[in-house]
Amino acid sequence: MTRTRPRSPFHTAALAGTAVLAAAALTACSGGSGDAKGGGKDGGKGTAETRISVNLSGSRAKAGGPVTVTLAEGRLQRVTVTDSKGATLGGTVSADGRTWTSARGAAPGTGYTVEARSADGGTARADFATAAPDKVNKLTLAPGRNSTVGIAHPLSIVFDHPVKNRAEVEKHLKVTTSNGTVGSWGWMEDWSGKDRVDWRPKEYWKPGTKVTLKAELNGVDSGRGGGWFVRDYGTDMTIGRNQVVAVDLDSHRLKLLRDGREVRDIPMSGGTPGGDKASWRGRTVLMSKEGTINMRSETVGLGDAYDKMVDYSMRLTWSGMYAHAAPWNARHMGNANRSSGCIGMDTPDARWVYEQVRVGDPFEVTGGDAKGTQALNNGYGEWNLSWADWQAKSALR
Repeated sequence: MTRTRPRSPFHTAALAGTAVLAAAALTACSGGSGDAKGGGKDGGKGTAETRISVNLSGSRAKAGGPVTVTLAEGRLQRVTVTDSKGATLGGTVSADGRTWTSARGAAPGTGYTVEARSADGGTARADFATAAPDKVNKLTLAPGRNSTVGIAHPLSIVFDHPVKNRAEVEKHLKVTTSNGTVGSWGWMEDWSGKDRVDWRPKEYWKPGTKVTLKAELNGVDSGRGGGWFVRDYGTDMTIGRNQVVAVDLDSHRLKLLRDGREVRDIPMSGGTPGGDKASWRGRTVLMSKEGTINMRSETVGLGDAYDKMVDYSMRLTWSGMYAHAAPWNARHMGNANRSSGCIGMDTPDARWVYEQVRVGDPFEVTGGDAKGTQALNNGYGEWNLSWADWQAKSALR
């Protein structure tokens, strides 16, 4: 048998498509573009011809589908499919021992080597390569690897390009937890306008839960306009302590609750009611702790109302709602909502909250002095949907 490795991912050696499965005692076998013949255990005397065929061949094979290796006679003992980077495709042999099928599809722009062994010791090898993708899709994961987050943080994926094959993509997103947490994926348009899918539990996470996401997307087609994924992705996180920040716009108070018990009660001032400066209500999630930042009203559509350096800034929405220090508004804290939409506290109180909270902690904002409920995609707004409504956003429902 000719044993030639591809010179590049797009070179195809002889025996691609159909190859001889010859007895191990033979020193060589003949092969070509069609069927090839080989001997059996007695060196070819009176035995049936045996061959394998691979469903993909050539230098521009179609990506996305599984690799299938079929034995004409006898039973397959082992099949190994190795890509040009040294990774292997796992797979299974059929009940009759004749066919091996990979568990995942062939990735685009990749060279593969197929090596097969039969139960009677025969071996064969074939090479093929898939066509390069016209477009590549990538993604951004949150949170990052090895993160410790609050009890409300979802797994969140934002895609660079549109995802039309949502069900197929969702099938390849594998979430495992240390305690069997029940959850679901939900699709939406991100605040940025890109496609996004989040995974949240039915209820807030239990502290100490370890969560792993494996996005096994290499070789998956996004669908029209989205392109192919050409690698796998993954992240993992650990859930921190049970901590909730309760914000009451009516009483103008902020309370930090830990394991259901009040740790501290702080006076605050929310957004001015009756217009665009009002705060959002709902169960939101602390997205980031940004420290001292410049806040300008023009960036949130409020004209030239303010331009300030703001300390202990904690982002709650993409639209610009924060909890932060607001010493200029001290006279209203605990008495009235007079901010431009944020949750303002005196500087010592804001510093204390900033030091206590963790990204992923829920801020539960209640009260009548609000302009409505935070939108699903305005940060992490999924906790404002019922469990049934959230599940309905899965592409697999």
